[in-house]
Amino acid sequence: MRMPAIPRGRALAYLALIAGLLALGGRILLGGGNAALEAAPVATLAPAAGVSEPAAAEPTVLVVHVAGAVRRPGVYRLAEGSRVADAVEEAGGASRRAAIGLVNLAALLVDGQQVLVPARGGRGSSAGGVAGVAGSPSGPLSLSTATLEQLDLLPGVGPVTAQRILDYRERHGPFASVDELDAVPGIGPARLEQLRELVVP
Repeated sequence: MRMPAIPRGRALAYLALIAGLLALGGRILLGGGNAALEAAPVATLAPAAGVSEPAAAEPTVLVVHVAGAVRRPGVYRLAEGSRVADAVEEAGGASRRAAIGLVNLAALLVDGQQVLVPARGGRGSSAGGVAGVAGSPSGPLSLSTATLEQLDLLPGVGPVTAQRILDYRERHGPFASVDELDAVPGIGPARLEQLRELVVP
């Protein structure tokens, strides 16, 4: 079936109308799209399900042994960065007979340290107050647990004699008394008397 012919003038009018509608639709679409984009909320990223944020590192705990002239001797746990004064306070404070002036209360604690508070006029009171720290011993040093480096720092005891003390301890077991040092080669009666107030079995 043949379609009737459309007059040329009317066809041009239809084309102009269609072009106008298309232009208007494009503006509406573009304007609406921009408005939609501007109105769209900003999404907030949330952690994925099952994924937890990293936990904060737990503070390091130091375990120290407070002994000597304190009210409650024993093993205590303190936070890293604590000082000898904190350990003494944790143990109830110094007793009346403590020679607290011989203790370095400002020294930093290390894990496994023994804090020894000497008594006035008691054995070892002339030596100071903190044992068990790597470095110069400032309190009575245990012959049964001391390291080569700690023994080496004792007056008159060099690395050779310190090794002999360790060898003696390995053969005979822990020291029962300070007098056993007399059996260690290189330590005579005079050296023993010099060390007597600086060490404990």
